[in-house]
Amino acid sequence: MKRVVLFAAMFVLAIAAPAVAAGPSPGASGIGDPLFPGLGNGGYDVQHYDVDVRYGRAYTDPVEGNVTILARASQALSRFNLDFAGRSVGGVVVNGAPAQWQRDGSELVIAPRKAIAKGALFVVTVSKFVAVPTVPGDDPTSTALFIHTSGTATAPQPDLARYFLPSNDHPRDKASFDFRFDVPAGLTAVANGVPLAKWTSGGRTHSVFVQRQPMATELIQMAVGDYDITYEGFHNGVLLREVTAKPLTPKYLPLLDPTRSQLDWMKARAGAYPFDLYGSLVIEADLGFALETQTLELIDTSWYEDYGQGTWDATLLHELSHMWFGDSVAPYAWSDLWLNEGHASWYEFTWGEENGVLEEDTEGYPDDTGYATLDELMKAVYAHGDEWRAESGPVAAPSSADELFAFQRYHGGALVLYALRQKVGNAAFLRIERAYPARFKDRSVTTDDFIALAAEVSGRRDVVPFLREWVYGAKTPPMPGHPDWTVNDPATQRTLTTPNRRARK
Repeated sequence: MKRVVLFAAMFVLAIAAPAVAAGPSPGASGIGDPLFPGLGNGGYDVQHYDVDVRYGRAYTDPVEGNVTILARASQALSRFNLDFAGRSVGGVVVNGAPAQWQRDGSELVIAPRKAIAKGALFVVTVSKFVAVPTVPGDDPTSTALFIHTSGTATAPQPDLARYFLPSNDHPRDKASFDFRFDVPAGLTAVANGVPLAKWTSGGRTHSVFVQRQPMATELIQMAVGDYDITYEGFHNGVLLREVTAKPLTPKYLPLLDPTRSQLDWMKARAGAYPFDLYGSLVIEADLGFALETQTLELIDTSWYEDYGQGTWDATLLHELSHMWFGDSVAPYAWSDLWLNEGHASWYEFTWGEENGVLEEDTEGYPDDTGYATLDELMKAVYAHGDEWRAESGPVAAPSSADELFAFQRYHGGALVLYALRQKVGNAAFLRIERAYPARFKDRSVTTDDFIALAAEVSGRRDVVPFLREWVYGAKTPPMPGHPDWTVNDPATQRTLTTPNRRARK
């Protein structure tokens, strides 16, 4: 009933919009991201997604769904696009009237019966779209909606949500979400956000989840399978929810015990947790990555089976820190990814130093050796600075989309934060780190937004040129407080710029 009232209100708002001004034009087929020119779309800002999906008995069965989107036009629109690379679409309705539509590669091009006025709210429903689960593999598109031994889950970063959901698939356009599942009885569905309802009828189980804080499409988690959901009460106002594949629960549920202490540790450094609940989704697989899907991080068993407790705990901390840095505060463009990964790596490293597990997982990391202190690790990263700038671009200017997840965004981003702390001192640095997620909560921000805030909070205007040189410069600047640190010669030293598939995203 609440859903009917909500979308009735949306429809009234949409049809009550002011008269369309002269000269409506098509919205852009890309949002303007240099690394992903065709990703996202222009001309509107999504406010809310209502996602309603039906799963078959087998994990390989196609998933059919309807999505209703509330958006606001940022220009007068004669037509607009959604990103969708799934199998098929049944139909499209805009403001209650059937709309013309066509597929153009990964674009769903929609022409409403009546043009949409600038500033007007409008509602678009894409019905009976079909997406097909895939087996995880080296092809990145195969990990968008993937299969493992206990069910399906999603891993959309950076541009894969379009394979299973018609959307504006770019973190610049965040929105709230409702998720509605219709699955065979006996299977369990879970998604980002707070559980709202669950019932079983006619051999089918229905579940509803609400993610009320804005979320980027790359952070969607929609999992269906043989799962246990364990609610562990509230910790300082945060509902704790752990999801484990049933065969894993006896072993892996106890391995999630660090969640409470890690939440406290992050809160002391980054401020109040920005969402209603938190936990992990543990699957039996070897994905080669962990991912910060909002409120429900995705992690597979290989982090423990292949590397042990130290690496497992550090990975949990890395993904938890993303809830502040990357989820609540999202990147405006994908070149701003270092704001996500540099911060998550920074907190992983500082937590690891305090807990004696700094760089315990050494496979694929700089110099393939462990480090006893943060200073030792940062000195080793600094030595690779010019190599990485030459091979994959400056920290905030990746040379291509293929280099987006290079070491430069992770370790290089953490090195920028280390340099900033050296420059302004620990007290000012802590103020900056707490101010950043508080100031920009629920927003998408640029690297220059972070630089301006750092200068403002520290009270030092020289922070602006200092940080700009660190994140955009072709050469690695001198490290404050460490005049003896040197960089390798890129002409004679060549290293892997991207971790082998093992990555904490």
